Amino acid sequence: MVTHGVQNRESAGPAAASDAPPLRGAQVVGLVATLLLGVISFQLNASMVTPALPDMAERLGGSVDDIAQVSSLFFLAGAIGGVILSRISDFVGRRKVLVAVLTVTAVGTLICFLAPSLPVLLIGRVLQGASSAAFQIAYVILNERLSAKVFGTALGVLTAINGGVGGVDGFFGGALSDRYGFRAIFAVILVVGVLAAVCVALFIPKDRPSVTAGRMDWWGAGALSVALYCVTYFVSHGSSDGWTSPSTLGYLAGTLVSALAFGLVERGRATPLVSLTHLKSRRMWPLVTTTVLVLSGVFAVINFTVVIISQNPDTGFGLSATDSALLFLTPAALIGLGAAPMAGWFAGKRGWLTTLRAGLVLSIVALCVVAAFPLDKWLVIAAVAFLGITYNGLVLTTLNGLGVLLSPKDAPAALPGLNGAAFGIGAGLGIGIVAPYAARATAGGYATALWISVAITVLALGTSLFIAAPRTDHA
Repeated sequence: MVTHGVQNRESAGPAAASDAPPLRGAQVVGLVATLLLGVISFQLNASMVTPALPDMAERLGGSVDDIAQVSSLFFLAGAIGGVILSRISDFVGRRKVLVAVLTVTAVGTLICFLAPSLPVLLIGRVLQGASSAAFQIAYVILNERLSAKVFGTALGVLTAINGGVGGVDGFFGGALSDRYGFRAIFAVILVVGVLAAVCVALFIPKDRPSVTAGRMDWWGAGALSVALYCVTYFVSHGSSDGWTSPSTLGYLAGTLVSALAFGLVERGRATPLVSLTHLKSRRMWPLVTTTVLVLSGVFAVINFTVVIISQNPDTGFGLSATDSALLFLTPAALIGLGAAPMAGWFAGKRGWLTTLRAGLVLSIVALCVVAAFPLDKWLVIAAVAFLGITYNGLVLTTLNGLGVLLSPKDAPAALPGLNGAAFGIGAGLGIGIVAPYAARATAGGYATALWISVAITVLALGTSLFIAAPRTDHA
């Protein structure tokens, strides 16, 4: 059997198979620290801004629906940009694209800081969405530059940030907004973003020769972008207007037509955005499906249903927004900071699929506890905190790792980009499905919403059984 280091480098494709040895010692620390700064720039854009939405509405004018676009457009742009920009890096190089991504993000942040009106702010938020690609590109860089022995732990460090910067980023954003206004948040994000771009340009190793010959598939990128746009608003309108409303059905039709167009375009491309042969294989569709289902199940519980229960004064715990975040969101995020690197280390030793399935089983157990005892405050707090280990640590780390390890050799960034979009789609879909039941604000409604989330997560465990084993697994 070949060594772990050779296995990992083979999985990354031709670029990783060059004669350059994997980084070691201080080089690894420098690489991970630089990439960490890059992904933090995305996470701050995602989490620090949310508490400032009321202040933006007051200062810039706009209804609740209007101001909600500050978040929704950011994540939509991130889903589209993550797929396209990460794939471009296969052609022109990781460092070049990552520097460009962080530069565009900084420009968007500057626009947000100076925005005199909500429409201008939304333009800035769309540009900021490019920062989503920082995660996918960073994961591929780790796989190409590090040995398998180090890869899992390093990936876990970056994945930990995906769950929030220790849970304090949102709190810090709220404090800045309360004291100085929303523009102070964008000032902090701008400093971090510019510093990240400079560090990537200076410290990330030079790009190797192009992994993929040929040209970027812009027709496929366009078709997939339309599909992602339509499916995002299908979920959004389904939750708010009803799943059989004309607007919802219109977006569903748009999703199906654009998905069909994407398939037809990809069949005729020499270098497709995502090869249909690969997409239909056990290295792709089961992983993407599992990611959508996991986020639909677990994310909706932690970030929606439990939050609704915690703040309901009649059928719930009657907590303030701050106390709810401190008791239910912050512990899981803090635990995840330590659990994710350990999960990556464990996956490298015991197998990525084994770790994923173990995390899913344990997460299902925790969700069952919440669903069975939704009004027992301390039991729910304990179960959600436990999800910091099982979900934030074991599951999210392995989903991201498998996205890199199972990607095709001739398109190393294709699956990470697609899997990244699946995270956003799953999160929105899960909330859309359970929202009507949780909105009843009754014990029965909460229980129904939670058991639906349990069922979706069980489906995720089922689809995980179809995922092909990466070369680094012992199986």
